[in-house]
Amino acid sequence: MADVSQQQVETALKEVIDPYLEQDMVAAKAVKKITVDGGKVTVDVVLGYPAKGYVATLASKLKEKVSAIAGVKDATVNVSFSIAAHGVQKGVKPIEGVKNIIAIASGKGGVGKSTVAVNLALALSAEGATVGILDADIYGPSQPTMLGAKMKPESKDGKSLEPIMSYHLQSMSIGYLVDEETPMIWRGPMVTQALEQLLRDTNWKDLDYLIVDLPPGTGDVQLTLAQKVPVTGAVIVTTPQDIALLDARKGLKMFEKVDIPVIGVIENMSTHICSKCGHEEHIFGQGGGERMSEQNDVDFLGALPLDMRIRVETDSGKPTVVADPECRISQIYRDIARRVAAKLSLRKKDFSAKFPSIVIQNT
Repeated sequence: MADVSQQQVETALKEVIDPYLEQDMVAAKAVKKITVDGGKVTVDVVLGYPAKGYVATLASKLKEKVSAIAGVKDATVNVSFSIAAHGVQKGVKPIEGVKNIIAIASGKGGVGKSTVAVNLALALSAEGATVGILDADIYGPSQPTMLGAKMKPESKDGKSLEPIMSYHLQSMSIGYLVDEETPMIWRGPMVTQALEQLLRDTNWKDLDYLIVDLPPGTGDVQLTLAQKVPVTGAVIVTTPQDIALLDARKGLKMFEKVDIPVIGVIENMSTHICSKCGHEEHIFGQGGGERMSEQNDVDFLGALPLDMRIRVETDSGKPTVVADPECRISQIYRDIARRVAAKLSLRKKDFSAKFPSIVIQNT
């Protein structure tokens, strides 16, 4: 019987297409080592995105293909992940302790952007990444309430702030520093200065991803982010309504103009799920996110429902991903989180790389 060759193993591995990378492990350069010892084969795969909830499934699929090779008596497939820092805008100073910054934006308010941001951050954490979230909405901070965190941040040196820890997330918000009923009557320059201070004066600790929950619109904060903050990519949140999609397109075009790659578009509230009978209905329209992705040549990453429990759990300070990790909604968030991180992992680690665009729909 002929010995098993490395080429045979690579050919077998190519038969498994990763649903998040949308390519096989060999093409994605995720296969780091193939060891063939007679009829014993060992394969080491290292993904560039956090996938704690997926590695066992992927390893099983790859092992099945390798085991089917004639002459293979024993196959072992080890799958792990390692998250790298990726390219940002030229000339922007990096943030110490942060590998990648993902901006979560929307063209208009009321589309569930902050809820998506916190659950996406928690989903990335659940998948094995070290994650932080910055509440960049100076006028209307909501992350302290959503994370159930009401404490004041500490300062060990009188100059910098320690991030607030909640559900394994590092977080910072102007809401931690002022009374929640105090209105922020500030002009634009004060707001942008506050954003920069919150970002750069926080002692972020070895973050793989920092999620930035932006205020709605395309104003001063977004421009400051584009000009002074090293952003790896942006995610646009919308709903299926025509007016929301129109504003979402404006947000998408804004990031394109300032050379920040759009990671994806999330269509939130895609279907309504009745809390009594479970019936689903497209009360805000249907397929808007998918049409938007096609029209703007971006990927559609997923869809999230309008479900009362999302609102109830987030308002109570325990977002769905941590309130019920095994429920359908949490699994959708984790699926989207893997897809966002996987698309980021394909980006080259230099500043001249062209980043593939992506879209997320929230059902």
